Order: sequence, then structure tokens, then C-alpha cells
Amino acid sequence: MGILTQLHRINDLQYQNVWDFQTMLHNDIKNTKRSNVFRSKVNKSQIKYLNHIVFCEHNPVFTLGKSANEDNLLSSASELKDSSIELFNINRGGDITFHGPGQLTGYLIFDLELFYRDVHKYVRNLEECIIRLLDMYDIKGERLSGFTGVWIKEGKSFRKICAIGVHLSRWVSMHGFGFNVGTDLNYFNQIIPCGIVDANKSVTSLSNELERSIDVSEIQKPLLEIIKEVFNLKYIEL
Repeated sequence: MGILTQLHRINDLQYQNVWDFQTMLHNDIKNTKRSNVFRSKVNKSQIKYLNHIVFCEHNPVFTLGKSANEDNLLSSASELKDSSIELFNINRGGDITFHGPGQLTGYLIFDLELFYRDVHKYVRNLEECIIRLLDMYDIKGERLSGFTGVWIKEGKSFRKICAIGVHLSRWVSMHGFGFNVGTDLNYFNQIIPCGIVDANKSVTSLSNELERSIDVSEIQKPLLEIIKEVFNLKYIEL
């Protein structure tokens, strides 16, 4: 049957509002887990609360994870304001990244105890979802040892097409991935993406790789089907 999961497509592009929304969902699952129902000896497959997937595009924003070095932000506060780019320190792992128009940002609020207690496996499965999607476009996505996310290799160079960063509390996940579909890659010139200083590593998008315009709406349905398969979900849409 699969694990019941609710899909939310968010039209409000303000980062704070979406962060508040996923935090609310995250807390709802944690509070349910604290209930007497969860603590009883009920088969976990019978638990009725929902996991959640949130899909959205943000207005331009840089987010700094818990291990971020602020020196990796190359623009001043006034330059960010002039460019209408927000800045947030958040509770996911990792360094600095960009979210904005043309990027599909996916937040997965899952109780991993319904799947497995393995953060490494969870992140690898997030990467697997993007790798399978790229395969539909005849693009070979790869993992790169020591660098979370999905990359495209060309010779000795690697281009990152998807960043991944998560946070877990009581085995409930939040945050997720930022997949560059038709993202304006010039935004990444204002940061050192993920704190990676390496001339052989850069950032790319699906549109850039295919040399044609791809809209975020085109990839949402196939990606959802892949996520459903990888995580054995039964999801419902709002």
C-alpha cells in the first residue's frame, strides 16, 4: 500500500512563510509521535498520521546551514538588498546555497522510523530520486564522494545540478533538495556554493544541460512518481 504522504504545492514564494509551514508540519509529526498512541505497541504500518512533501519555488534567497562559513557569502548586505535577495540562517546541515525562481525546492517531512533509522541511506535515496529523473532526459547524474548532492561529470570537471541538506529531530526530517531546472545561474556568482572552492566544480541546471528552456512544472509529476517509488509512498494531493 505504501506510506500515506500528503503533497503540498506552495504558491507563496516567501522563504519565511514556507519555512514556517514545514516547521509546523514537522512539529505536528513529532507531537503525534509523543502521544500515547505512538508509544503503545501498535504496528507502525497502522499509524494514521501523514508524512508530507512540499514543492515550491522561492523568491531569491541565500540560506546558510549550521556549518556555514559566512565568508562564502560574497555580497554585502546592501548588495543583497539592492538585488532583492533575502538571507537566512537555518537549521539544516551544510553550508550556503541559493533558492529562487526556476529551481524546484522540495521539502520532505518524513518520520524516518516508518522507513529506516539511517540518515545516510535517506540522503542517498534523495540523490537517487534526482539521478532517476535526469536519466529520463538522457543525462547521467552522479554522486561525488565527500560532496552531498547530484553532479554531472565531464572529463575531470563536475557540475552540481541538485543541492541537498536535511535536518532531523526525533527521526523526523525537514528541508530536502534544491533542483536547478531553469535557474538563473548568475545568482551563484554571489556565493561560494556549498563552500566548495574548486575550479573543477561548478553549478548547472537542467535547462543549461539540455540547451533549451525547461519549466519547473514539467518535472514535478515525474519526480513525484520517482519519489513515490523510491520511498514506497502512497500520496494524496491537496
